[in-house]
Amino acid sequence: MPEVRPIVWDDEGLQLLDQRLLPDREVYIPCKNVEDVAKYIKEMVVRGAPAIGVSAAFGMVLAAGKLAGNCPNGQGNGSGSAAPPGFFEGLRDAAVLLKGTRPTAVNLNWAVERILKKADSLKGENPGKIHKELALEAVKIYEEDIEVNEQIGRLGAGLIGKGSTILTHCNAGALATAGYGTALGVIRSAFAQGKDIRVFADETRPFLQGSRLTVWELQKEGIPVTLIVDSAAGYYMSRKHIHYVIVGADRVAANGDTANKIGTYSLAVLARENNIPFYVAVPFSTFDFSIKSGEDIVVEERDHREVTHLNNTLLTVPGIPAGNPAFDITPAALVSAFITELGVLHKPNRAKLAEFFRLE
Repeated sequence: MPEVRPIVWDDEGLQLLDQRLLPDREVYIPCKNVEDVAKYIKEMVVRGAPAIGVSAAFGMVLAAGKLAGNCPNGQGNGSGSAAPPGFFEGLRDAAVLLKGTRPTAVNLNWAVERILKKADSLKGENPGKIHKELALEAVKIYEEDIEVNEQIGRLGAGLIGKGSTILTHCNAGALATAGYGTALGVIRSAFAQGKDIRVFADETRPFLQGSRLTVWELQKEGIPVTLIVDSAAGYYMSRKHIHYVIVGADRVAANGDTANKIGTYSLAVLARENNIPFYVAVPFSTFDFSIKSGEDIVVEERDHREVTHLNNTLLTVPGIPAGNPAFDITPAALVSAFITELGVLHKPNRAKLAEFFRLE
């Protein structure tokens, strides 16, 4: 099992590592029902597209367990009455609740739909049997995520030269996934291969995922890391201190436009200006081929207090309006390559993506 475990599913149910408290305290919060999971996703107890997706899958399992308990013969294992229509209606209601929490992260929708599809394949079975099968499917999603990210790490490490310095933005590590990481998975793999790399982690305002989470993860594993303010990236790039930029993603459109944490687009422009490769480490499940371009990606706007306050301390003029988009869109033309579990795609565009993933 990975050292950092943001999501725990065991005999006691689902527990989420409260990432709001890191790095000061490591506290796991139990989730008793799907409403808890939705609340904690919305409030960023758990964050990062793959981790949100895995958590939502287990949220659907919790919903199925509650629905099964309310049905006749609901806790049976193999025999008994088939699930009534209300059981599946309840699952669909749970899906709507979860999907509404973080609209930009496509893995959320992907994981929920996968659980719904599994449930539909079990129509005719009793509720208890469906609940057990959905739990197995959610565990499978969890385990697949770790395997996929390890493969992304291995492939991405091949792009990294010895003695390099890598800039990463936000947190695309174990905390953002089931336990290994996409962008940090590449960094972990390169470090494990003895490539003597160093990392710059920018703070990632306003939620400080870089300074609170990325630095914590890398330090935990002994990977050399230096924290910088977001606005210092151009300074270090212009002085040749950064050799690669590697980020994750929350959604990628069919043409390769990429939604990631606010500030990613600025880094991509700076990387292009300074002739630095800009890599996006991302699983296939984060590509959304139903969306033509970044213009169609819904960008979540979060509470202005995340900008104006820090730990309930006002940082600015009282009552001042503040914008707080959680993500921005990086055009595909600024992406040097996508690093996926299926391979590395250089200079991506719509036609290349369709061919690479063998889309019809």
